Amino acid sequence: MAYQRRISRPLSLTAAATLVVVLAGCSDTPIPHQEFVSRPDLKPPEFDVARGDAWDAESTADDEYIYLTPNFDTDTPSSAAMIVDMNGEVVWMDPSGQHDDDAGHFGLRPQEYQGEQILTYFKGPASGGWGYGDIYLMDDSYQVFNTVTTGGSLPPHETDFHDMTITGDGTMLLLAYVATQTDLTEVGGAEDGWVEDAVIQEVDMETGDVLFEWSALDHIPVTDSMLDFEEEHQAQEDDEDDDDAELGTQEQPFDYFHINSATLDDDGSILVSARHTHAVYQLDRDTGEVQWILGGKSSDFEMSDEAVFTWQHSAARDTDGTITLLDNHTKEDDGESSRGLRLEVDEDEMTASVVTEYAPPKERPAGSMANTQPLDNGNMMVGWGAQPYYSEFTNEGELLYDICHGDACHDPEYGGGGGSYRAYRGPWEGDPNTAPDVVVQKSDNGQQRAYMSWNGATEVDRWRLLAGSDEDNLTQETGVQKTAFETSIPVLDEGSEYVAVEALDADGEVLATVTPEN
Repeated sequence: MAYQRRISRPLSLTAAATLVVVLAGCSDTPIPHQEFVSRPDLKPPEFDVARGDAWDAESTADDEYIYLTPNFDTDTPSSAAMIVDMNGEVVWMDPSGQHDDDAGHFGLRPQEYQGEQILTYFKGPASGGWGYGDIYLMDDSYQVFNTVTTGGSLPPHETDFHDMTITGDGTMLLLAYVATQTDLTEVGGAEDGWVEDAVIQEVDMETGDVLFEWSALDHIPVTDSMLDFEEEHQAQEDDEDDDDAELGTQEQPFDYFHINSATLDDDGSILVSARHTHAVYQLDRDTGEVQWILGGKSSDFEMSDEAVFTWQHSAARDTDGTITLLDNHTKEDDGESSRGLRLEVDEDEMTASVVTEYAPPKERPAGSMANTQPLDNGNMMVGWGAQPYYSEFTNEGELLYDICHGDACHDPEYGGGGGSYRAYRGPWEGDPNTAPDVVVQKSDNGQQRAYMSWNGATEVDRWRLLAGSDEDNLTQETGVQKTAFETSIPVLDEGSEYVAVEALDADGEVLATVTPEN
């Protein structure tokens, strides 16, 4: 139960609009976004909700939310980690993401740690398809209480953003990209060439000790890459705007493997997804030996044509024994449509076949990023990565809802931007240690209104405005249901000496009170 607090702070008188909608047009037109009177620093994208034929309101839970990290190339809307409810209404948006000097956020997700729900996310520089930073742990008051980073053979702050799985042993599986010299002659490069090696570390979250380390280059040959070195090198030479160093050098290593997920399998081994080999690997968690390969050039499985995946993300074992993943199916955003996949993988017969395909309502080629997340109720959550959408499907692949955010919602000639690396769904109870934000201003009709919001507070059910000559002599006591991030109430007696706004939970208990200073 959220604890009750009473907070005294001044009400400010400013002029702003409750919602700004800028129609999309040419590429230099600002993307439509939301603005709030009470929090003008937050500018989230707009969300457009489409219900599928299988939609059932009972399939969603009031205490479950969607976790995103949209990235925009423009100032509006802002790039930031955020939580939204099942209707696309903002619940929490990281205000630090609004700063020009703030490093990028990736992969916000709820995870369990020491019996508590926490939030984890990557923060740090990210470019070229990978990052170098740390994993941040945040409690239910949105305060960072720890960070997890690389160690052992790697320096700190080398953690990549692609995955950050917490295990039941109090450890985290981290990923890292390490420029490493190797012979590239078999793929058309130099004998003294360089690659981006993919490294997995299992790190004790309390001590920072590295308990396990695995290098792709020690186990997977460069020739297994589906990324054609000579084609990539030629494309670079043909690009007149590309001033980067030659491919396969220390300055621009060949990204032959491109790891993007590492999760625990049901037998305690590690499942790894490598985008540039089109393969999923099962690793022995003690020795690091590759126990089998699913997909790609060296697959140990006979795969049906429908089961073949390419450029994939987020491989994981579900509780029913199937393996789920996001089959990007394309390297570009104008290629073939992406899809979610559930595969039956028979490790006795060494065969793989499709159980369920999770297809978007229309062709949607996600050339990068994206994920699948099997839910506890059997449904499948799909984040479409570079395409700014997320969807939920039944176990059988029927669409429940499809939600877009940002430019794609309004512009039929959407040209990219605003995608979220992943999208997750899960429970959360946020109890911020900040006060609600309240602004009183005159509306267009000249009437004063109080605008209130509480960034990250999930337990607010109603808002109540109190006004009068003093706290004991009230002439107005108006309560309204909270239906969105920001709520407004008219101040009927504009000459009131005393004004207060209360946030109430579903039982009518006061969670916080904001009053003007005397």
